[in-house]
Amino acid sequence: MDLDPELAALRPLGGFFVLRTMSGTAPAPDGGGPWRLPTLAEGYGGVTSDGHADPVALRVDTVADRLRTAEVRVAASIAQQGLAARLWSAAVGCAVLYGRLPDLDPRLLRWDTRAAAPDDLWLTGLRPLPGDAAGLAEAVLHGHLEPLTAALRDRYGVAAGLLWGNAGSALAATGRELSRWARAHGRTDVAARARALTGELLAHPLLKATGTRTGTAFRRRSCCLYYRVPGGGLCGDCCFTRPPHSSPGTASG
Repeated sequence: MDLDPELAALRPLGGFFVLRTMSGTAPAPDGGGPWRLPTLAEGYGGVTSDGHADPVALRVDTVADRLRTAEVRVAASIAQQGLAARLWSAAVGCAVLYGRLPDLDPRLLRWDTRAAAPDDLWLTGLRPLPGDAAGLAEAVLHGHLEPLTAALRDRYGVAAGLLWGNAGSALAATGRELSRWARAHGRTDVAARARALTGELLAHPLLKATGTRTGTAFRRRSCCLYYRVPGGGLCGDCCFTRPPHSSPGTASG
């Protein structure tokens, strides 16, 4: 199936899978609307073309405020996991349902750092690419998660193993949700393709050490630090069986 201009096939999957598109839409004369938003490329680089604040820092601050945490590394980890989940969901969802992948070049994705899914990401062009595991790895792992991991390590000192664990966890969750939707709608083809693509991607050198997968279940080898959020706890795939006891200055992955 060809990619449609609004990627409408993603909508039934839920908000995390939806990717807003601006294909064929010219920027507003005043630069308003989604065109005013920075691109993800600008976020990874740390500065916008108009000199505005670092989008990654704004996202981390937004997450810290919403979670009521003063630990910046915790907020950075949760922010990264959320963006990884959005990118995996939209990308794998397209690959499974369309058999194609829209070009997710960071320069084509505009980012509303204050918004939640599905209003946080806007795609400004719609160029179809192969929807196989190699294409997904190139688009998401290399195109987004590598530069994002480097940025968060440099700016916030978050451990690389933790961040790649977040990426593996987010991918496994995407596969589980696609399988759940497919079973509910009698789409055995979707379930099989989601399982195969997720398995191939989790075997990628950047992800293969992040956890173990049994069926659609995943157990990661690191912790996203959500237990350090006020009122937080352990995620279902956490490496811990009970929250560690540590002081506020010793967050680690």
